[in-house]
Amino acid sequence: MAGNEQLDCIDLGRIGYREALELQKELFDRRLSGRIPDTLLLLEHDPVITIGTAGGDENILVDEAHVRAAGIEMHCTDRGGNITYHGPGQLVGYPIFDLRGHGKDVHLFLRNLERSVIDVLAHYGIRGEAVPKLTGVWVGGDKICSIGVAVRRWITYHGFALNVSPDFRHWSFIHPCGLVGKEVTSIERVLGRPVEMAEIKTLAAEKVAEVFGLRMEWKETVSGYGL
Repeated sequence: MAGNEQLDCIDLGRIGYREALELQKELFDRRLSGRIPDTLLLLEHDPVITIGTAGGDENILVDEAHVRAAGIEMHCTDRGGNITYHGPGQLVGYPIFDLRGHGKDVHLFLRNLERSVIDVLAHYGIRGEAVPKLTGVWVGGDKICSIGVAVRRWITYHGFALNVSPDFRHWSFIHPCGLVGKEVTSIERVLGRPVEMAEIKTLAAEKVAEVFGLRMEWKETVSGYGL
């Protein structure tokens, strides 16, 4: 049941990784100072491979020139986790949350993100699962959603990446999340039919608000924040 605290949800469309990261940093400062409520950015990235604080260079299966020739950027980042891929057809959600209002519990925050995605999948009759010691969401042993966050001064940034209808060829360049022998899947692949990204975005916003007990409000753009 949604509570009285507000969750601002913003659809950024398709956006580059660096641009989205700069926006998160700006919103981080505003959330820390209490100028904005908890905020959820929903978007698709241009093709990019990111390496988290757990490393991941050893999980790149081709040289960097090959990656860039395929039109994929590469970035080291300060989120938790290993190496992963983002690209069109994948819904990325960046929650800029103040955990001082959510029990100051990072593990609970991660479990709630997993639960939100599991609830989205359940809408389509897909059984998603959280696997102990492996952050993210899985379907039949294949990974459908990666989660990697950063938390400073109890404010979160980075977030989740749910595979809706991505180009799976790009995952052949890496061991996703450093997991050798594990496969990735998508909502479209599991269902055997296409799904609309706009519909998934709406569901994701609703489920995050529900799981975290927040009252969801859509913002047309970040212009309302003066950005």
